[in-house]
Amino acid sequence: MNSLPSAPALKQSLRHAMVLGAALIMAACATRAPEPVPEPPVEVAPAEPLPDLISDASTPRDYRRDGAKHLYAKNDHRIFKGKMPPLLYAVGVLQVDVDKRGKVQRLNWMRAPNHVPEVMAEIERTVRAAEPFPAPVRMGSVTYTDVWLWDRSGNFQLDTLTEGQRNR
Repeated sequence: MNSLPSAPALKQSLRHAMVLGAALIMAACATRAPEPVPEPPVEVAPAEPLPDLISDASTPRDYRRDGAKHLYAKNDHRIFKGKMPPLLYAVGVLQVDVDKRGKVQRLNWMRAPNHVPEVMAEIERTVRAAEPFPAPVRMGSVTYTDVWLWDRSGNFQLDTLTEGQRNR
């Protein structure tokens, strides 16, 4: 007796094996959707709050007026009222570098009143004490120049806002 399967049975077994093999191959190749990997939290620096004082000036010349008004507001009791006398105790030309937050970065004397160093020191102290200046938001930072007109009394005017000078 022949123990070999018949041709139709062999074909059927072969088909079953092929289907089973195909199913195993497909199962092996099937990919599962990857599990979501949580992204590490992104550290975002908090936005800097806007400064309290803001200048909308688009040029250093425009900012000069804002800087002068700011200095006058901080030193109202020291502003010389009226026209300045004909002979001033000191005249100085000072450049002020202001950063985007209104902080004074540098002072540079263009024309220093060297004959009165105490006035130079007082002007520098006055500027630094007035921080923060209006933030130059349109320019990012600014270097502006103003002329300090100093009276013997210790009061002053800035050329930008001066009331002028008497003849006598």
